[in-house]
Amino acid sequence: MKVLEHEHPLKLIDLQQVKNEDVEESEEDDEEKDLVPQDEFSCICKRCDEVINEYYRYYYKCTNDLCDFYLHKFCAEVPTTLTHTSHPHPLTVSKLHKDWICFYRQRQHKADAVCYFTFDFCWVTCIDVNCVVEVDKRRIYHPSHPHPLVSPIPSPILCLCQACGKTHKGIFFLCTTCPYFTVHTDCIFLPKSLLIQETTNGIFRHTHPLTLSYSFPEAEQRAKYNPKCRVCNGRFNTYMENFWIYKCEKCIYYVHLDCATSASRREPFMSILSIGGDQNVKNFEDVDYPNLLRLPFPDQTYSLSKHLFFKEPGPTTYVTAEVSLQHFNHEHELILVDTESIRSTSLKFNESIMCHNPMKKIQLLCNACVRPITETPFYKCNASEDERCNFALHEWCTRLPTKIDNHPGHPQHTLFLMSNAPCGFFNLYDCGVCRLPCNGYAYGCVRCRVYIDVNCGLMPEKITHESHPNHLLSIVDKSLDNKECLVCSKLVRYSLSFGCSTCNVHIHPACALLVPRTIRHPYDKHPMHLSYLPIENHKSEYFCEICEEELNPHKCFYHCDMCSQSVHIECAPLILQSETETHSAKYQSRYKSKVYWFSNVKFGSIHKTPNHPHPLLLAQGIANDGGCNVCFEELRYEIILRCLECQFVIHERCFKNT
Repeated sequence: MKVLEHEHPLKLIDLQQVKNEDVEESEEDDEEKDLVPQDEFSCICKRCDEVINEYYRYYYKCTNDLCDFYLHKFCAEVPTTLTHTSHPHPLTVSKLHKDWICFYRQRQHKADAVCYFTFDFCWVTCIDVNCVVEVDKRRIYHPSHPHPLVSPIPSPILCLCQACGKTHKGIFFLCTTCPYFTVHTDCIFLPKSLLIQETTNGIFRHTHPLTLSYSFPEAEQRAKYNPKCRVCNGRFNTYMENFWIYKCEKCIYYVHLDCATSASRREPFMSILSIGGDQNVKNFEDVDYPNLLRLPFPDQTYSLSKHLFFKEPGPTTYVTAEVSLQHFNHEHELILVDTESIRSTSLKFNESIMCHNPMKKIQLLCNACVRPITETPFYKCNASEDERCNFALHEWCTRLPTKIDNHPGHPQHTLFLMSNAPCGFFNLYDCGVCRLPCNGYAYGCVRCRVYIDVNCGLMPEKITHESHPNHLLSIVDKSLDNKECLVCSKLVRYSLSFGCSTCNVHIHPACALLVPRTIRHPYDKHPMHLSYLPIENHKSEYFCEICEEELNPHKCFYHCDMCSQSVHIECAPLILQSETETHSAKYQSRYKSKVYWFSNVKFGSIHKTPNHPHPLLLAQGIANDGGCNVCFEELRYEIILRCLECQFVIHERCFKNT
């Protein structure tokens, strides 16, 4: 094509075709490009002096690559003559060599600009080309829709935007072919990529630019573990699958359209302040809470009983490291194991009193709080090897309070410390707060048959947790069937939880108290850290290294950045997880917290009973155990009793009924 104001011919460019070619070429580019938002094409039309971008799709450019001459397609293809009501004769496209004024808009233009011109007996009429192509400028080609979109109404209207899903007032583009497809101008021209820290005033951050996606299909949501918006924590419901979002697929990072652009939008519904308060603003003073418990605990060496009683002085009167603690109601004598006693013992006995060490697959749990014993001093049963008693106590657990008044889980009566809850065989009971089975010590009310494990019995009234930083979490005493735990994403069904009154979010007591920040595991030489969200730049699918099942990265899990290995939090606590296969859909009902279901059960004790002639081992069932000798149901994942001398194996619950 040739035009008046340029000496070289022009060629037509299809921006959509150019974009597709660029995408194919960029698939093999360096990943460093992902760290910077990619510039979108734009240039200035030499006739109308307005921008040319991909929404107009077609434009003309000079065939000589050294020239920066560009025209909108509709500007270049204007008719050579124009009949207008302002003049009885046709007007012709001309290039005037002096300044002129548009008859239609009364706007002055410089010489050599193209216009429609006619001269008749000293009556000069000039009309700007812009005035002729005004309607064409309100027609765009948008990648979100297969048909052209037009903006026929220049005045604001109240309408539903199909991009963000909001009803608001403004200028809209619509499709003349498809009914009800309307998009607000604020949404239609949003950038194809952005840095969320720039659009949310630094409140939210992400390493990579987020790209604009014109749908989020239900199948894709399921494939990405039904993610939540990283800004408002709201769901992407299936009825919203055709609404636009911003996303980083590499990091499984998704944001609602209005949440991603809250700081740059003009309407009040775009404000992110409606999500329940700014978590960056601290809502308490440290001086007002000097003993505030800050969770999660750093690692498995910490526990609530250690936090409360470790600094207090312990027993100091004992002879040759042997001491009797009759008030703990154990049938054998206990010895205090400390550094000196270990040095003075034989090698064989030394090996039998080693501390809990998951890296070496050594397990030693406290019979009171059922937390790992990772350091000396501690108390251990001094029974003979034939009696096979694995009783042990943290040194600080000898100072547990003997009673608790006004516990929020049972404020009606005083709870008394019990070394053996009166619940039948094997001292097993379900904790009245966290609902986990437990065979450790209990704070109980025999009258009401309420028994609470040591950790839940000592739970403080207020805590903070890194899953919801800067806000106090207080004990909430009510059932919340429609609220999810911040840590495990399971429903907070039972009465007690830790909740934030400002943001209306909650955490299960077990998830707060039993899930440490870091763990050590024999399958990884590095510490594994607690993660609440998908890992940035994680290049593979998420699988648990222990149970080898799929792992949902939107639910709390442990991860090693160095090795890119992940572990379910319910698979992490004990050293034999891979053999007992703790992660199973059978124990992942929506009402149970996601911690290891037997976190408060100490396996390995030997029991002599009148119902069987041989000693029975209290254990967790594995696949090789087969079926129960009484009910014939599968024993895997259950608390069982396994005979050490014959093939007898039985559910613990079935044994109670025999």
